[in-house]
Amino acid sequence: NSTMPSLRASYEVGLDFLEFLGQRISKTDRNELRDIYNFEFKRFATMTQSHLLSSIWHICFTRFIHMKLRCSQKFQIDVSLLGESYAVEVHYKVHHHGHFPATMYFEFCPEADPPGSAKPFCIVRELEAVVQSGLAETLGPESPYNPKQNRRLRPEKRIVEEGVPPERLSIYLSIYLSICPSVRPSARPPVRPSIHLSISLSVCLSNYTERFHLLLHLEEIQMEVDIKKYDLYGKTMTLDKSNKKLLILKVPGVAENRPSVLRGDTLNVCLSEDRNQPITVYQGYVHRVELDRVKLGFSKKLLQKFVSNMKFDVEFNINRFPIRLQHRAVELAGQHGLGDVLFPSDKGTGHTALPHFSMFNKDLENNPEQKAAVQHILSGTSKPAPYLIFGPPGTGKTVTVVEAIKQVNKSKATTHILACAPSNSACDLLCERLLGYVDGHRLYRLCAPSRDPRTLPQKLKLYSVIVVTLVTAGRYSIRNGHFTHIFIDEAGQAMEPECIIGIAGLLDPEKGQLVLAGDPKQLGPVLRSPLAQLHGLGQSLLERLMKQNALYQKSQDGHSGFDTRFVTKLLRNYRSHPAILTIPNELFYENELQVFANQMEREAFCHWEHLPKKGFPVVFHGVMGKDEREANSPSFFNVTEIEVIVSYLNKLIQTQGKKGLPKLSTNDIGIITPYRKQVEKIRKALNTVAELNKWKDIKVGSVEEFQGQERKVIIVSTVRSSVNYVKMDQDFNIGFLSNEKRFNVAMTRAKALLIVVGNPVILSKDPTWQRFIRYCELEQGYTGFDYKDAEGEEDVVSRLASLKISSDGTQPYVTLSDLKCSYIMCSYDSLRVCV
Repeated sequence: NSTMPSLRASYEVGLDFLEFLGQRISKTDRNELRDIYNFEFKRFATMTQSHLLSSIWHICFTRFIHMKLRCSQKFQIDVSLLGESYAVEVHYKVHHHGHFPATMYFEFCPEADPPGSAKPFCIVRELEAVVQSGLAETLGPESPYNPKQNRRLRPEKRIVEEGVPPERLSIYLSIYLSICPSVRPSARPPVRPSIHLSISLSVCLSNYTERFHLLLHLEEIQMEVDIKKYDLYGKTMTLDKSNKKLLILKVPGVAENRPSVLRGDTLNVCLSEDRNQPITVYQGYVHRVELDRVKLGFSKKLLQKFVSNMKFDVEFNINRFPIRLQHRAVELAGQHGLGDVLFPSDKGTGHTALPHFSMFNKDLENNPEQKAAVQHILSGTSKPAPYLIFGPPGTGKTVTVVEAIKQVNKSKATTHILACAPSNSACDLLCERLLGYVDGHRLYRLCAPSRDPRTLPQKLKLYSVIVVTLVTAGRYSIRNGHFTHIFIDEAGQAMEPECIIGIAGLLDPEKGQLVLAGDPKQLGPVLRSPLAQLHGLGQSLLERLMKQNALYQKSQDGHSGFDTRFVTKLLRNYRSHPAILTIPNELFYENELQVFANQMEREAFCHWEHLPKKGFPVVFHGVMGKDEREANSPSFFNVTEIEVIVSYLNKLIQTQGKKGLPKLSTNDIGIITPYRKQVEKIRKALNTVAELNKWKDIKVGSVEEFQGQERKVIIVSTVRSSVNYVKMDQDFNIGFLSNEKRFNVAMTRAKALLIVVGNPVILSKDPTWQRFIRYCELEQGYTGFDYKDAEGEEDVVSRLASLKISSDGTQPYVTLSDLKCSYIMCSYDSLRVCV
C-alpha cells in the first residue's frame, strides 16, 4: 500500500510529540493520552493526510483534558492557519483557588505531493484558568507595576541652614564629640588596586582594621544610594499645633522603616520652586516619629518664611553615627591589643575545677548544658578567648545568659558587667529578667538619645546604664578594661564591627571575660551592600569563630563534641512540638535537639479537625498563586496565598475553645512572610474581612521581625510562584529560596501548630524546601492542589522558549532540530477564566 510509509511517518511524529511532553504529565496521564492517540489514529487512518493529524490531535486533546479536569466550565481556543480554523473546547473544573497555566501543543501535516513528503508543523497556545474570590480582587494590584520613577539629581551647590535638634540630643552631641574626636566623619579611602585584594583575603589580625574599614565604606555607599529612593517632591508641611517651633511632614511607609527615620536623624528640604544654584537647603532634625508623619525642628529662618501649602522637595539622609562608631571600634581593636580575643588560641588555657553553687533559676539545675555553661563562665576557663553559648531555637539561650550574669554579679563585689544586644527589645528583655536578682543601685539601663523615653517599659524607668545596645555602648569614654565581664546576647545578629563597639576600649584584653550567645544557623545581620555581604561583613563574630577557629569546632573523632572550656551547645528545646522541630533539627543541628516542651502546650492542636492528619500539627498547603507587583513598589505579593491564610484564620476562630482546643488571642498567632508588600496586603485583609475583626492586630512581619520570638500558631506565606524571580531572590538575599537561615527561623517560631502556604513546584527546586515538602507528604501533612499534575509545566515553557526562533515574514515560528516538525507557530496570548 503506497500510503503506508506516510501513515507510519505521521504516526511516528505523533509518538515523538508524546515523548516531547516529557515530565510535564504523569506516567499514568501519558499512557492515557497514548491510548487515545492509538485509537483515534486507527479510526481516522482512511482520511486524507492534510487533516489526519489535526483531527486526531483535536480529539485527543479534547478527550484528554476533559478526562483530567472534569467537565464543568468550558471555553474555546481557535487554532487558525492559512485560512483553516480548528476549534478546540477545553473543559475544566478546579477545586482550589489559584492560577493554573497550561501549554497546548498542536501538530499539523499539510497536504503534499507525493504524499508524506511535507514536514509537519506545530502551533502552541498558552491558557490560564484563574480562580479567585472577591477578597482576591480587592487585594489585587491597585495599578500596573511601573518601576520607572522620575528621580532627580540632588543639587550639588547648596547653602545649608542648620536645624534645631531635640533637647537631650543637642546636649549629648556637644559633650560626646568633644571627648570622642575619633568619631568625627572619616574620609573614604581613594580607590586603588590593593582594595580588592584587601577584601578578598581571609580576615586576620594584620589586615583586620583596613579590611573592615573598606567593607564599612562599601556598606555606607549602598545605604546612601538606597535612601535616595525615598526622596519626595512637591510636598507640603503643617505647623505643629502643640509646638509652634516644629513642622510636620507626612512620610508614607515610615512606620515600616521605609525609609528608616529615628529621633535625632536629619533630613533636608528645599523650596520646590527654587531652581537657581546655590540652593538654600534647610536641615531638619527629627523630634518625633508618629505613624506616617515626622515632627521636624528647622532653623528660625524657615519658620519665619513658612506659609501653608508651601511646596518642598525632601531629601532623606542616613544616620552615619553607627557606622562611625564601627570605624572607631576596629581602630581601637588594634590599639588595645584584642588579638587574643578576636583570634584566640588555647595557649595558657588549662582545665580548672568547676565551681558548685545554687542556681537562681532552679530549672537550670536539671539542664546539664545550661548548668555547664554558667559554671565555665563563672570560672573563666576560656580567658582571654571568648566563651560561646550556641543556642538553637527554643533552648533557653537568654535564660542561660541571665543566670550567668546573676552568678557573676554575686561572686565578687568588684565585678563590672556590661550586658549588650543589637536591639532595644533584646536589651529590655535582659534587663527585665535581671530585675529582682541584682541590686537596683547596681543595675542600669542606658538608652540611646534616639529612643523616645515613653517607649521604655515602665518597670525599667528607675534604672539606667549597664544593659545597653551595642551601638549605644560606644558612648562610654572610660578607662580601658573597666569591665571584667561583657555579655553579648543575640550576637549572631550583629556585624563583627558592631560587636567590637561593645568590646574595644571597654574589656580588659587579658583578664576580662567576653561571652557571646547566639545561633550561627539563624539570621545574621541585615546588610544593604551585596558586595560587602559577599566579602564577609554579614558574618557575625560568633559565626566567624565557630566556622574558622578550631577551639569552637567539634573534635574530629565525632564523639566528644565541643570543647566545653570554650563553647556549650544547648540541646533541650522548650518550645516546639517534635513534628515542628524534625526538619530544622535534621538539617541544621545534627539531630541533637531534644524535645522538652510542655506536653499539654505542644500538643494543643494535635486533634484540630482541620489537620490533614491528626497528631501531626504541621501543614503544607500547596497553592498555585502568582507573583504580582503594583505601582512603583519592587516588592511582591500573592493574593492566592492570602485567601488560604484567611481561610485558616477563619477555621481557627470557629474552632478555638472547642473540643479541647485552647482559646486564642492575637498574641498567640504570628504570620511570617519575606516580602513587605505581602505583609501590607495581609494586614489589609485582616482589616477587610469582618469575621477577623477581633484578630486584626495579629502580628504580621518578616522573618527578621520574628527572630527570637515564638507563638502558639505560626502561618508562613512564601509568596514566590515563578521560577523567573528566583535568581533575583538569590542576588538580593530576599525571600526563602536559597536562604537556609531564613527558612530555619521561620520554621522554628511555632509552639503547637505550623501552617506553611506556598507553591510546591517552585519551592521544591530548593533542596531545603524539597526536604520539608517531602517530609509533609510522607507524614500526610500535605494538602492543597496536587502539584504533580503541574510538574514540568515550567520546563516545557522553558524548552519552547529556548528553541531557535525564525520567521516567514508573517508569523513567528520556531525551528525544531530535535523533532521531525519543520517549525512551531507560537501564540502566548494567555486565555484567562475568572470564577
